[in-house]
Amino acid sequence: MTTPSLDREVEKRLHGHDVRYTKGRRMVVSALVGADGPKSAAELYAEIGPGVPLSSLYRTLTVLEEAGIVVPHLGARGLTRYELAEWITGHHHHLICVQCGQVEDVAIPQPQEAQVRELVEDIGSLVAFTPMGHALEIEGRCAACT
Repeated sequence: MTTPSLDREVEKRLHGHDVRYTKGRRMVVSALVGADGPKSAAELYAEIGPGVPLSSLYRTLTVLEEAGIVVPHLGARGLTRYELAEWITGHHHHLICVQCGQVEDVAIPQPQEAQVRELVEDIGSLVAFTPMGHALEIEGRCAACT
């Protein structure tokens, strides 16, 4: 469930893109707020139900992505999953099960996050590249699949 302050921020960002914050868009944002990780359009549709037709759901995800509210993640099997942008959720990484496709958000402790940032900068310096951020996705098998 969204909060009034989050709704205001999302509405403001959409307004900056000349787009209204419709009931359907609110439903998608609300479903992603309550999610434990990125969700596919099919997973969102199953959760939201017929309140947002599937064709509208795909258009809504595109609009939200263009406004910087959701971020798509292309999975190993070509399945795109969506989650709220880091300005909403905070910085985190993903654990991806290669067997069942489950994606779990994981925030790592600050000392390890500093090590990851340092490694990203070191890798960038190898090829005269200036990193501006990073996203770590670790593939493996979840507890249910091992």
